[in-house]
Amino acid sequence: MPVTTGKFTLAEVNAMTPAEFMRAFGDVAELSPWVAEAAVKMRPFRDREAMIEAFAAAIEAADPARQRALLLAHPDLAGRAAIAGELTEDSGREQASAGLDRLTPEEFARFTALNADYRERHGIPFILAVRGATKHDIMAACAARTPNDPDVEFRTAVGQVCRIVRFRIEDRVIPAP
Repeated sequence: MPVTTGKFTLAEVNAMTPAEFMRAFGDVAELSPWVAEAAVKMRPFRDREAMIEAFAAAIEAADPARQRALLLAHPDLAGRAAIAGELTEDSGREQASAGLDRLTPEEFARFTALNADYRERHGIPFILAVRGATKHDIMAACAARTPNDPDVEFRTAVGQVCRIVRFRIEDRVIPAP
């Protein structure tokens, strides 16, 4: 099913068929359309915030295995997928906004090491909603979070995915006047 992106009013979102909703929002949670499939059932949304909350509720209500799969669907920041040009459109734009597409060889090596250390300890990629962050902020956050308890970090990563989903919905749904 091709993705339809653009700006939608809340009235348009609430009037969409489930298939139209999936084309417009099925990719909001990285390679995990099941989140939008759950959120569409919570319509009508009273406002954009309620829509965001519906996506977050779908993620939070999922069992740990499904949440882990959602986390594993996220690419490493400044990782192999970025270099190979295999990021989703949203991920590519987000990583570029933080300067992760313009790393020096030394910075790329540092990101590679940080990602490997984090993934080895936690079994998931390091996830951070990078909007407004610099590459230095991201490296510092990864270094600071790597020593965390894996259960704490799992919950932190789920929270970061919810922030990413928030930003993506805010980009696509026009707030009510």
